[in-house]
Amino acid sequence: KNLVDSQRYIFIAESVSPLGSERRQLTSAYFLQVTKDTITCDLPYFGRAYTASIGVSAGGFQFTSTEFDYKISAGKKKRENVDIKIKDTYDTKQLSLVVFENGYASLNVISNNRQSISYSGYITEIKK
Repeated sequence: KNLVDSQRYIFIAESVSPLGSERRQLTSAYFLQVTKDTITCDLPYFGRAYTASIGVSAGGFQFTSTEFDYKISAGKKKRENVDIKIKDTYDTKQLSLVVFENGYASLNVISNNRQSISYSGYITEIKK
C-alpha cells in the first residue's frame, strides 16, 4: 500500500496472458515504472492488432508518458486498485493494476489498436 500511495515503484512482469491464449512465462526483464510525473513502459505484446503500426519497429508496449491520470481505490481482501489513463500516447489507453498485500500484482493493458492483454508479476521500490 505504501508503494502504491507513494507513486514510486516498478512493476516487474513475470508472465503474460494474451486474450484467448495460454499464459506465457517471460524470460527477459519487462516492466512498468511509475513515478509522480512519469510512467515508463516496456512490455511485450502477443495477440491481435486491429490496425498496423506504421513506422514502429517495436511490437510491444514501449513508451514514456508524462500526461496521465492516476487513481487509487481499495479493493477486496486488502488489494489496491490502480487505474492509470494515458493521455499522450497513441496506442495505449488505460492501465489497470491490482496489487495484493504481499506485493504480487496483475496488470491489464487496454489499447486503442490491439486486444487487451494481462501481465502477472510483482511491484517493488525503484532502486536509486
